[in-house]
Amino acid sequence: MSWNKLGRIFEPTETFDWMETHAQLPTPLHLSGDRYRVFFAGRNEDNMSQTGFVDIDISDPTNPLRVSKEPVLKLGSLGMFDDSGVYPSSVVQIGEETHLYYIGWMQGKRVSYYACVGLGVSTDGGETFEKRSRGPHLARNDVDPYMTLSSDVEVVDGMFRMWYTSATGWVDYETGVRPNYHIKYAESDDGLTWTREGTIAIDYEHDGEWAIARPCVRQTEDGFEMWYSYATDNHGYRIGYATSADGLNWTRYDDQTGISISDDGWDSDLQAYPYVIEHDEAEYMFYNGNDYGREGFGLAQRT
Repeated sequence: MSWNKLGRIFEPTETFDWMETHAQLPTPLHLSGDRYRVFFAGRNEDNMSQTGFVDIDISDPTNPLRVSKEPVLKLGSLGMFDDSGVYPSSVVQIGEETHLYYIGWMQGKRVSYYACVGLGVSTDGGETFEKRSRGPHLARNDVDPYMTLSSDVEVVDGMFRMWYTSATGWVDYETGVRPNYHIKYAESDDGLTWTREGTIAIDYEHDGEWAIARPCVRQTEDGFEMWYSYATDNHGYRIGYATSADGLNWTRYDDQTGISISDDGWDSDLQAYPYVIEHDEAEYMFYNGNDYGREGFGLAQRT
């Protein structure tokens, strides 16, 4: 497996005050033909993230067609679980409704932040969203006592299956406290209420590994494949890859991902938050580069 980088296709613009920096966690929705709507999180002058979108033609991806003037998912009210950040994570089309699972983020004191998974629903093709609940849909509990973050939801044989990021604790380093997190699994009959049993999908494996995040799962003839981000004490995020026959038991092949950081430029320090789609028998990967998307996101095609 290898990927041909098509370059950075979108950079944040100060034209809109909700997007002064970053275009983080690109999350594509197919509209029609070659047209895709890519949701992402932009940060305002207070470093708070909200979710908007850019429309692209995947046959000419470096020329954006339209950027949302306002975020489609905004910050929650003061004190709510998403009052400091709203990041897209996974998009699922359910009939006429577009379901966007997102990360709600709020600031902490002894630790820097808390996060949980929320859900926004659109009935106009992703132009606008309403939050299905004022509270999270995947909150902290005994299985996930610290926080839940980026998720991927797929409907398989009528069942909603979720692979999601779960923190395993906070560690005090010389530079401050930092969360460790890996990827777990949950199921649902309706995409709203989830059953969690603590099933670990992708666990720590490399020396000094502390972060595994943003799963992206695709069903194949042989089972499932997953892309994700992972980081160790020796390097920032890289893109990882794993396969599974049942979606529960996974084998990692991070050395076979087929994409790596560049010698210089916008993705020379790290690569993060992959989202893989299939279009016209070709596969494409959206991903972020340096500083978690401060400089935008790029696209690569599988060869």
